[in-house]
Amino acid sequence: MAEVEPKKISIGTTVSSLKKFGRNDQVILSVLALIIGVAAGLAETVFRSAIALVQELGYGFSSEKVASLAAELPWWQLLLVPTVGGLLIGCFIHFFMPDRRPQGVAQVIESSALHGGRMSLTLGIKAAVVSAASIGVGASVGREGPIVHLGASLGAWVSKRLHLGRSLSRTLLGCGVAAAVAASFNAPIAGTFFALEVVVGHYAISAFAPIVIASVAGTIVSRIQYGDFPAFILPDTWTIVSFWEFPAFALLGVVSALAAVLFMRSVMFTEDVVERIGIPPWAQPAAGGLVVGVIALGFPQVLGVGYEATDAALSARYELWLLIALVVTKTAATAVSLGCRFGGGVFSPSLFIGAMIGGAFGIIATSAFPELSSGHGAYTMIGMGAVAGAVLGAPISTILMIFELTNDYTLTIGVMVATAVASIITHQTFGRSFFAWQLERRGVVIKGGQELGLLRSIKVGSVLDGTYETVNPETDLQTVRVRLQEAPWGELFVVDEKGALVGTITFSDLHEAAFDTCHDAEWTAINVAREHPVVLKRDDDLETAVKVYGSTGEVHVPIVEDGTSMIMCGVAHEHEVMLAYHRALDQARAEERGEA
Repeated sequence: MAEVEPKKISIGTTVSSLKKFGRNDQVILSVLALIIGVAAGLAETVFRSAIALVQELGYGFSSEKVASLAAELPWWQLLLVPTVGGLLIGCFIHFFMPDRRPQGVAQVIESSALHGGRMSLTLGIKAAVVSAASIGVGASVGREGPIVHLGASLGAWVSKRLHLGRSLSRTLLGCGVAAAVAASFNAPIAGTFFALEVVVGHYAISAFAPIVIASVAGTIVSRIQYGDFPAFILPDTWTIVSFWEFPAFALLGVVSALAAVLFMRSVMFTEDVVERIGIPPWAQPAAGGLVVGVIALGFPQVLGVGYEATDAALSARYELWLLIALVVTKTAATAVSLGCRFGGGVFSPSLFIGAMIGGAFGIIATSAFPELSSGHGAYTMIGMGAVAGAVLGAPISTILMIFELTNDYTLTIGVMVATAVASIITHQTFGRSFFAWQLERRGVVIKGGQELGLLRSIKVGSVLDGTYETVNPETDLQTVRVRLQEAPWGELFVVDEKGALVGTITFSDLHEAAFDTCHDAEWTAINVAREHPVVLKRDDDLETAVKVYGSTGEVHVPIVEDGTSMIMCGVAHEHEVMLAYHRALDQARAEERGEA
């Protein structure tokens, strides 16, 4: 038997393979993801430092143990700092923010779904300043939403500088989001799936790999700065005592859904009340700060992100009455803060409320069935996952975050049950999520967002047909009849000496003049033309074109340079518009699969 010689690999072949590997889009995307992950991790560190600086200026301390330290402050300081801070924040928003309102996760979702991952880094930095100041002065909001927005802005800035396409831009947007969440909670798996579940909207490998890299990079930066510790202080041992507890977990999911819906509707109610009262937008944060300060006089736990109180609930240090009271006061304080335009998110408040709901439920369940109960702490953690998953509309990433925090598979099963029940009920009674409600309130519909975004990304000018028949207004009818027969789709466009469109003519517009020549001596093209026809402008998008086709029944619409000059430049055919859309959709799907 002849011996097979091993295949020789030359140095030239190796170098060629390495060059090809280096030019691969996925490799380049992974490098960009690493850069964005590190940048987002550093941004999260700077954001925390900014919060601490504002706290130091306002309260004389910089710590996450806000409740304990605030309880020792004089009453006037608890009222003055949020009020004056709110006034300064309101003025900043009024003069420096484009739409005069804070930014958050909702805007990131909108950017991904409708704008191809395009965001402004300048606006992201301004939004981070507003949110850091808001949390620092005591607004009852979360810090994760703002850092998600900032991380997404960093990813969008990179894609803009490199002139990347829609699919790659959305992936880099997701990289910034994943790194921000991972750095905030020291939870890279949750960060990855939050970006995929909430922002990107698919799990294709082309997006999954770079988002994982960014999430891990953000986590490493955070661990270098703060150490490898979970976001919350957890007891050493947690376990589910009996599988008979699962009906109780499902019931906790029902209660959590009720709490989540009441929380979100409270924010809606507060926004409506503030609008009806007529408080000027620049003064709204000051009014909200005063109300939050009043609540903090009795319950300082509501100030800021509330991690200290959440830790206390996890350690079963609160009595039943206080847990219930904190659900009510935190809901009110957060509703007032967000309704009055403080900057911040809902992640931390929903975890806070879930912890109190779960803790209270755990006390009652343990009292009723002590031999079957896993203890207050387990129910507290399950409540956190259920409420947060329902509010954020992100059950998968929330479940994974709880798993990363506890490293307990058995407890995670309980979280899955409660979160699934809470998410289903919330979706049916309120809607998809708090963020979806925010967008709908502004008239932004993200259902079918990627398809709609593709339509908006393509301009009518890219599909125009430059072969069309024109006549001038003075053309005689005999010539019009002949030209109509020669026209490719039986339509003539009447343009003046400047090239401006003044009307269109089809055989149906001729009426009796189509075959009767008695009017030939006195009528010209302008006499039989349909004046002021429906038109599309060159810079209109395909969404506008589709709406025009649907509302008018036209299938061939003239395109003009602009609505003022009306200079005609082509025709948009309905079938060409739909072909362009389907080609873009196929290209987007191929990019998601890593085939483009």
